[in-house]
Formats: sequence, structure tokens, C-alpha cells
Amino acid sequence: MAGLIFLDRDGTINVEKHYLSSPDQIELLPRAAEGMRMMRDLGLQTVVVTNQSGVGRGYFGIDVLDRIHQRLGDLLASEGASPGAIYVCPHRPEDLCECRKPSSFLALKAAELFGADISQSFVIGDNTCDIEMGQRLGATTILVRTGYGARIALQPAIKPDYVVEDLAEAARVIGSLIGSATGVGLASQDDE
Repeated sequence: MAGLIFLDRDGTINVEKHYLSSPDQIELLPRAAEGMRMMRDLGLQTVVVTNQSGVGRGYFGIDVLDRIHQRLGDLLASEGASPGAIYVCPHRPEDLCECRKPSSFLALKAAELFGADISQSFVIGDNTCDIEMGQRLGATTILVRTGYGARIALQPAIKPDYVVEDLAEAARVIGSLIGSATGVGLASQDDE
């Protein structure tokens, strides 16, 4: 049974914008699609897990969020990097729901749906809640320096397994870990 790669959305895949509330605001981060494509080529499914409290706060509705995710999906698909699914917590922190990261609830639902092995999974994000979710799961955690990640990396209390510049570098780390776990090295693009 293979693992999954759980990705945060804002600041990890797309440019962080305070309460992103329109499909027109979606802008992929440099090398994000490349990294997701590399992850797919490793044979791992990517799943987005995102907190979107703007819905719970009434800043925008689920219909707008659906259009935002459609736009994100279209941009990623055009780069050959579509995620397998997008899981959303629409609640405010004070709602104390079971699905808001750092809770592992949505990730566990995804793992069940995809028949994934959590112990072989990875969590990648730019914020504390992403790393905490991964640690609760027992997954390998990777903090990207995009979005809030550069600032979060300076906090000594946050201890991800790896800190990388972006999703492309995260994919290379995962490839090396998978290669060392199976005894098989990753072929470089020059080797093909």
C-alpha cells in the first residue's frame, strides 16, 4: 500500500493572499506544478488539505470556493499536475470542529478513500498547522519556505523533518527517501 502526499494550498501551491476570495486571485507559485508533477511521477497521489475559514466567517460562500478550486485545478491540469482530491475545512478556529488542521481528520478520510498507508505518507505545507497535522499522523513532514514558511522555519518550537525552498525541492527529497527505502535510486532526467 502506497502513501499519499498531503499538500497545503495557500502559500504552498498558490501565492498566499489574505482570505483569497476569487478565482481570479489564484496564482501558482513558481515550481509548484513542477513539484507536483514530479511527485506524481514518483507514483504518489497528491491530496490538498486546506483550512478556509473565510467561508465560516461569511467572506465568501462554498460556491465561490468551488470556483476557486476549479480554477486551481485547471491551472494545475494544464501543467500535468492535478491533485487527486481537495479536502476543505470551512470552519472558523473558534468553531472547534473536528476537521480544521492541525486535526488529522481530513487526512485520515483521504487515506481511507485512497487506501493509503499513512506511515508511508508525507505532509507538505508552509505553516505550523501543516507540520502538526503531519506529526499527529506519523507522516514525514516537510516545511516549504514559500508563503509563511520562511518565517515559520525560524521558530525553534517547530520541528519538521525537512525544510525546503519549494514543492520541486520537496519532490526531490521525497524521491531520495523513497529511493533509499526501496534500495532504488531516482533516475535523473539526463538518464532518460
